Amino acid sequence: MSAVKTQSDPPHYLRIKETITGMIAKGELKPGDRVYSESELVSSFGVSRMTANRALRELMFEGVLTRRAGFGTFVSAQRQDIDLLQIKNIADEINSRGHRHMANVMIADRIAADVDVAQSLDLEPGTEVLHSLIVHFENGQPIQVEERYVNPLIAPDYLANDFRSITPNEYLTRVAPITEFEHFVEAIQPDMTIRELLDIEADRPCLRVFRRTWSGEAVVTCALLTYPGDKYRLEARSAKGRMKPIALLGERLK
Repeated sequence: MSAVKTQSDPPHYLRIKETITGMIAKGELKPGDRVYSESELVSSFGVSRMTANRALRELMFEGVLTRRAGFGTFVSAQRQDIDLLQIKNIADEINSRGHRHMANVMIADRIAADVDVAQSLDLEPGTEVLHSLIVHFENGQPIQVEERYVNPLIAPDYLANDFRSITPNEYLTRVAPITEFEHFVEAIQPDMTIRELLDIEADRPCLRVFRRTWSGEAVVTCALLTYPGDKYRLEARSAKGRMKPIALLGERLK
């Protein structure tokens, strides 16, 4: 006879989720490993197919698992969400996950703005602007290449900072609080420089976010933020309180 379920017992789908996430935490399941199918979960846990489906669906939504059509469900590489409706300090994001942030400054110089940079900063072509190229790391793994151009009229001391200890975002929001911003996103096939900086293979796509910020009437900065495509996804919600796990259509179970 099966045990009587008490009010303190977690729902069956949560037990399945906790079992899978526990195995991942212990290293018993690693990124790329195949996990239980719906049928296997039904048999092992004595639950309905609907319950097994919900557990897998929620784990996919949370980025823990990924579905490969015709092959099964697998443990995902760690994936983080980029919120397009907010601008966050990358160091704070990494620290909030209990991880260590590190930055490697590749370039910090003054350049003459070409037509594209000048237009983005609302300046005349040839105007001297401040330029930086920084690679951000999470627990020693490169996760973002940040190429930034800064209006020297708004933040003249930008290059005087040690960006290993303070991020450009942290400094710029301190001297020129953001009043307006815009984001444009595209999928790219990275060039050799980006591949080397992010330590990724030639066939691995990336997400690139173009960001421009204002403080009052002045454009402060524009930046290209490039992420490994398999570790990040974009999100934008008008109501943050309505977080409810769903299966993304591209990952739905067959």
